[in-house]
Amino acid sequence: MRDEFDVVVVGAGPAGAAAALAARRAGAGVLLLDRADFPRDKACGDGIAAHALDVLAELGVADAVAGHPPVPALRLVAPGGGAVARALPRPAYTVPRQVFDARLVAAAVDAGALLRRRAVRRVEARPDRVVLDGEISARVLVGADGAGSVVRRALGQRANPDRHLALAIRGYAPAPPGPPVQLIVTSAARWPAYAWSFPIGDGRANVGYGEVLRGEALSRAHLLDRLAALLPGTEPGRVTGLRAHHLPLSTFRPVPGRGRVLLAGDALSLINPFTGEGIFYALRSGALAGVAAASAPEQAARRYALTLRRRLGTHLWHSSMAAWLARHVRIVDAAVRAAGRDERVFDTVVELGLGDGLLNGRTLGLIALGLSARHRPPTH
Repeated sequence: MRDEFDVVVVGAGPAGAAAALAARRAGAGVLLLDRADFPRDKACGDGIAAHALDVLAELGVADAVAGHPPVPALRLVAPGGGAVARALPRPAYTVPRQVFDARLVAAAVDAGALLRRRAVRRVEARPDRVVLDGEISARVLVGADGAGSVVRRALGQRANPDRHLALAIRGYAPAPPGPPVQLIVTSAARWPAYAWSFPIGDGRANVGYGEVLRGEALSRAHLLDRLAALLPGTEPGRVTGLRAHHLPLSTFRPVPGRGRVLLAGDALSLINPFTGEGIFYALRSGALAGVAAASAPEQAARRYALTLRRRLGTHLWHSSMAAWLARHVRIVDAAVRAAGRDERVFDTVVELGLGDGLLNGRTLGLIALGLSARHRPPTH
């Protein structure tokens, strides 16, 4: 009458695939559900940082970025127009989610997870199990079903409000000439906001624009106008595959789980508020959720919360503090100037924005020094 599994994962994006892989490696029977067939497109910047590949290596996935050349450098343009361009501490990659996600799902299936297409509509948490749509039973449920998570709503957790939620639009355009470099152009006019261009290696670049919501509706036309204003070459007619998406920022996270129900990735609002990056968070949180679900069903939420805090807690606090500081345009300008003068500052900013790095006294001191020098009255 009812299908029964050790672990059921709702959502087969990076967080869900990582949860399924980790749970399988721990010996659990896993059902992986998604409302779409794979391969499928997903609105995203497609950027895969080295930190994400570290998690995949731990899960035994070695070919997620195969066939896509590394992008070794980043150019960052500050709201005031200053810029810094340096080699990344470790190269990044740009892999369309249609390719990347399908590879992760295939790895989970190869590891023994059962994949089914299903849009989950009802979640019933019981003391000894979780029942989906009255038909599927799980000892533990992992909700990795994105920004509009059904599982999150079942836990009674509301969606992110404005100022903790961003809206972005993504498309594909001809890659600019020259060596491959990730480009981020921030916008003083609508700060916090930025446009990006990430080369894929096939003659195209993933391009897009996003900004934090502040109580006003943002139209598609507005997003496209801002994209074209910040990135020449992205005028109407030159960009294909345009799709908009919400980014629930980590400054407003729900509880990571309760009882036998866990949340991972975007469903847990694990989007870096400083950069909008989420793939590393999705993989790391999904892997931790999968281990907790497989190894301690009765204490899954407690164990998951502890390991998540141990692995990401300090970093998330630092990234929230960085986002709070970055609300002030002059601080962002000073940070870019400091990164231009000092490679270690640049590396710290990159690690904080793309992985699990932390702020440090040197970086804060050089930013503060730049602020004071910028505003010091002239001597006579």
